[in-house]
Amino acid sequence: MSTVAQTERTGRAAPRITGRQTVVLAVLLVAQFMLAVDFSILNVALPAIGTGLGLPLDRLQWIATAFALPAAGFTLLFGRVADLYGRRRLFLQGLALLAAASLAGGLATDPAVLIAARVAQGLATAAVTPAGLALLTTAFPEGPLREKALGLNGALMSAGFTAGAILGGVLTDLLSWRWAFLVNVPVALAVLLIAPRVLAESRPDATARVRLDLPGALTVTGGLLALVLGLTEAGRLGWSHPAALTATLLGVGLLGGFLAVERRAAAPLVPPAVLRRRTVRIGNVIGLLAFLTETSLVFLLTLYLQEVLHFSALAAGLSFGVLGLGTVLGGTLAARVIARLGVRGALLAGGLLQAAATGVLLALGPGGGWLWLLLPATFAGGVGNMLVIVGFLVTATSGLPDREQGTAAGLATMTQQIGITVGTPVMSAVVAAAAPAHGVLGGVGLAVAANTALVLVGVFLATRLAGRR
Repeated sequence: MSTVAQTERTGRAAPRITGRQTVVLAVLLVAQFMLAVDFSILNVALPAIGTGLGLPLDRLQWIATAFALPAAGFTLLFGRVADLYGRRRLFLQGLALLAAASLAGGLATDPAVLIAARVAQGLATAAVTPAGLALLTTAFPEGPLREKALGLNGALMSAGFTAGAILGGVLTDLLSWRWAFLVNVPVALAVLLIAPRVLAESRPDATARVRLDLPGALTVTGGLLALVLGLTEAGRLGWSHPAALTATLLGVGLLGGFLAVERRAAAPLVPPAVLRRRTVRIGNVIGLLAFLTETSLVFLLTLYLQEVLHFSALAAGLSFGVLGLGTVLGGTLAARVIARLGVRGALLAGGLLQAAATGVLLALGPGGGWLWLLLPATFAGGVGNMLVIVGFLVTATSGLPDREQGTAAGLATMTQQIGITVGTPVMSAVVAAAAPAHGVLGGVGLAVAANTALVLVGVFLATRLAGRR
């Protein structure tokens, strides 16, 4: 039932966001947008960084990996820390670390300093993202207001990832790669100045607090770090390489150990009641597939534009502007779609739209005229993907008490970070396997087909959720 229909039946006005909630939302969205930009802003700048600091070509990947490992590996731990010790406190401390790390990276004259700054940026992201998401879900009551806030949050996250690729190229070409770091500093300081005045602290009463589950924290963090490292190295070295295989198996083993530890823990890192919820389990898998498929599709289309159509890096980045517009539109429409179709309906509609838009890209050919197909398809795919992402965030954080919102946000953020991190190496491996026999275009085509299939897996999982408004 739509919000308008609900209003007509009840005779009451639909809930509206207050002035204070608007300021809270703006502060949190600016922070989340900045963090999303950081995931992709250095991709185009990597060659310039290597030249400027004397970093060999085979080590450039570590600039991205040094950020991705802590960003994915520590999110669940920091989500629980936010629940226990204060979400606003962790949010502000993470932003302060991000500002300091960005300043250090922008001024770095040595590769080791730059890598250390990227590690610190990843840790800051792992702290700020789940704390910010938990602050958002507790600031807005479950229902239309929260769905609208999550829609805007999801739109800006996805748009930030796309904008990062464009902004990185513009800053590197017009100024210097250092501004890809330094641009964070004034934004983070502005948020730090305003946030303490508008964000209320949220944490359990002192009598209700429990100790942190250290064995669970060590096993899940170590497992996520090893798994992300293994998958990243697999994309670079191949799935059978000993380093990639060892790290991946170690990660799987540690995560299995984490589940065993949590069953016996007196105060588990992830309360069993959260994991037992069908919406949390299925919702996070759907979210993983949504982030994996869309971010890896950007990689695949970058290969197509640069290696097949011979676009420059800046022109390729600008081509994704329509994808960013699609994600913004999808995010702004998501709350209305959920109100009309329910969460499961939004997941199904978004997934089917994304699958159709991705499948159409199988027709891409070697000529520049194929842009007429690529641009509208990526726009439509962005709309569909954002409906799925917002549906995932609503599903994965609904029906839980406020005291568990940090944990739920940590799980959702971990899902997001892993999807963003592993999507590119997985699809890169598919392209690498097919390219020797079928060329780059053939390899991209096979990976696009695999991408479409994964989107349809998410659609199938959405059918397993109970329909609700």
